[in-house]
Amino acid sequence: SYAAFLARKSQLGGDAGFEPVWMPEFLFPFQRALVEWAILKGRALLCADCGLGKSPCQLVWAENVIRKFNRPVLILTPLAVSYQLVREAEKFGIEAARSGDGKPAPNITVANYERIDKFNPDDFAGVVCDESSIIKHWTGATQKAITRFLSKMPCRLLCTATPSPNDYVEMGTSSEALGGLTHTEMLATFFVHDGGETSKWRLKKHAEGLFWKWVCSWAVALRKPSDLGFSDDH
Repeated sequence: SYAAFLARKSQLGGDAGFEPVWMPEFLFPFQRALVEWAILKGRALLCADCGLGKSPCQLVWAENVIRKFNRPVLILTPLAVSYQLVREAEKFGIEAARSGDGKPAPNITVANYERIDKFNPDDFAGVVCDESSIIKHWTGATQKAITRFLSKMPCRLLCTATPSPNDYVEMGTSSEALGGLTHTEMLATFFVHDGGETSKWRLKKHAEGLFWKWVCSWAVALRKPSDLGFSDDH
């Protein structure tokens, strides 16, 4: 059955997570809920629309991993974002520093995706992929390098703005990066191929509910706090 298959393949059933050890006052209630969920899950995708504070969420997640395992966390970002993230960390009193040579900072190391080959995954207890839509191009060298790097990581967090609900490629590459079903396994499990064009895939009618149940086991998406039952006045 699909349920038994997913139970065998999924690595995300909360086994990699832990109870939060630090939850600062500067988080809004909906952010606190997101971070607590992601920490308990251990390996998760956080899809929050622009302006909802993904930066403080990922910084607090990283700080929890550091305090739990007493080892650094790596945050990978696009080139233009790394300096901004370090400034955000300073604003919230969280220790973070950029690195371009592969040397970990004492706590949070911020680096550009292009520098991932210089880092050793054994140096870190966890990794955050900021703007993680970068890995959706599943045939790309960057996606493969990131997925290989993450494969050795106990704790993993992907952060991106709310993806298109029909962007199944992003769901597959995200799951694979988090250690769940690979992109190919996702297609084989939930989708059927239409015609002779390799890009034409559609959800099997009987598998649609199971597909979204599976996605919800490792991802959360919101465009506004009220999507999760919180006030939008934040």
